[in-house]
Amino acid sequence: MDKKSSIRFPTSTSDNLKSKTCGEPFDSAQDKLHRTIGNRKLVGIVALVVTLAMSGAVAQAQQPTKVPRIGFLSSSSPSTNAARTEAFRQGLRELGYVEGKNIVIEYRSAEGKLDRLPALAAELVRLKVDIILTGGPASIRPAKEATSTIPIVMAHDDDPVGSGFVASLARPGGNITGLSTLYPEISGKRLELLKEIVPSLGRVAVLGTSTTAGTAQVLKEMELAAGVFKVELQYLDVPGPKDIETAFREARKGRADAVLVLQGGVFNFQRKQIAALAAKSRLPAIYHAAEYVEDGGLMSYGVSITDLYRRAATYVDKILRGAKSADLPVEQPKKFEFIINLKAAKQIGLTIPPNVLVRADRVIR
Repeated sequence: MDKKSSIRFPTSTSDNLKSKTCGEPFDSAQDKLHRTIGNRKLVGIVALVVTLAMSGAVAQAQQPTKVPRIGFLSSSSPSTNAARTEAFRQGLRELGYVEGKNIVIEYRSAEGKLDRLPALAAELVRLKVDIILTGGPASIRPAKEATSTIPIVMAHDDDPVGSGFVASLARPGGNITGLSTLYPEISGKRLELLKEIVPSLGRVAVLGTSTTAGTAQVLKEMELAAGVFKVELQYLDVPGPKDIETAFREARKGRADAVLVLQGGVFNFQRKQIAALAAKSRLPAIYHAAEYVEDGGLMSYGVSITDLYRRAATYVDKILRGAKSADLPVEQPKKFEFIINLKAAKQIGLTIPPNVLVRADRVIR
């Protein structure tokens, strides 16, 4: 009985085989139990970690992606600004942004009523847009006064340094950057074109606004060119829309042979009126932007404003990707265009020389 009770039976065939072949001691039932419990705990911990990781990833994936919002502040009406607005949209599309899908644009237009701009700028700030896009100084200044933190991208400005919008072109230094249209040398080219279509040109009436940044510098360059072409300049200051008709009356009284219209917000809103007055006065006129010719003007030579709006999208993209407006240099114009309106030429009995016509980037017939 004692001997039988001391005999230990193998727990399994495999255990018996192990003891015979490997000489390993038999594991006690208590050791096996501890090992099993330990393994189960380890599996449980691993499962918990994996579950938490997966749930975190799912939660992160389910979080909606923030869609950037751009405030588009304009001083003129949408119809007047249609080509520029579409150029900006085109620039965004080229960079992978689709309006209404991965970017939202909040349009605010003063419809030519400049006193509305401060309220519109303040509204965009309240909407907490990511960036405000502006045109010329008429809309840049209200945006600047409305915020010092939201980045502002100028699609174009006559003289951003002179206007006090940026510290320098290379290092803007604040929350404003973008593109400049200041290119005084181009005024000489406009005089040259007038001389080519009117060989007897002796006197040119220059319409400008003295309070517009960059006007003084442009006039200085124009005086140099006038000396070369032996042309006398008659500068007529146009502070507001009501002064436009008076300026044309003075041009006729001064026996001007042609008219040259400088950049300025006063003129941008009255393009059709200016074209009509030039035709009525039978005075060849040259402008700085294509829209004047599209609205009935004779010809324009200058910076492509639509190209600047397209390039403004690049600034928006860079800022959305983390760049600081203070560090993005203000860029100069790259594209210039010469446009002629043959309908306007016919209206005043003017024949455009073939050598001039062939150089036009676009001819309106």
